[in-house]
Amino acid sequence: MDNVEYTALDLYSKVEDLLGVNEVTPKLYENYHKTLRELEFSSLLDVGCGRGAFLVQIREEYPTVESMGIDLSPRMVQVTRDKGVEAYHIDLCVVDKKFDIITAVFDMLNYLDDKQLEEFMLCVENHLKVGGYFLCDINSFYAFDELAVGSFIKDAEERFVTIDSDFDDVEYISEFTLFEKGESGFEKSQETIIQYYHTVERLEELTTLQLISESDISVYGDEVEKHYLLFRK
Repeated sequence: MDNVEYTALDLYSKVEDLLGVNEVTPKLYENYHKTLRELEFSSLLDVGCGRGAFLVQIREEYPTVESMGIDLSPRMVQVTRDKGVEAYHIDLCVVDKKFDIITAVFDMLNYLDDKQLEEFMLCVENHLKVGGYFLCDINSFYAFDELAVGSFIKDAEERFVTIDSDFDDVEYISEFTLFEKGESGFEKSQETIIQYYHTVERLEELTTLQLISESDISVYGDEVEKHYLLFRK
């Protein structure tokens, strides 16, 4: 179930730390941790684990829980493994285990178009134990239409990245251009990453999982930027 090309994901992994992600994640993670503290579980799978920051926190707070991550970016998986966390470059649909908890943190679902999302939700159902939970968040319309559209430039001396983004009410298209300092000068990499706007109602339509909790998240101001969702099998 390929969604974004591996090369695009790997390029994103090279610039993620320049995008202010570390400023947003603590507030977002709070929602996941609050939910997890109210649940009993012995296994957890983080889909789209990225650099493994969330899984490191899980390992520290729940040392007896069997936790692992998967990601479609080989580079991200290696960074996660370097932190001592179990992680694999593999698609959810071919994982050979079932879990009490599956998480998809930081708008991972927005990287899937409608057809891919339907397949993904089915794979989540198939990999959850009966009574298990799926925790996820998706971007609001405001986050795409107002907050993220435009141009972004970040100069970090040996890396220089520009991002130009546009949104047409369905697709959020970002053109990433990265210049990295090498032995013979700066090397240029360029990729397009597409995210898709999904409503909470659409997610409910695509799964037999029961939506038991929905909350809105505001990070930068008063407007809702993310919807945090808790499903149960």
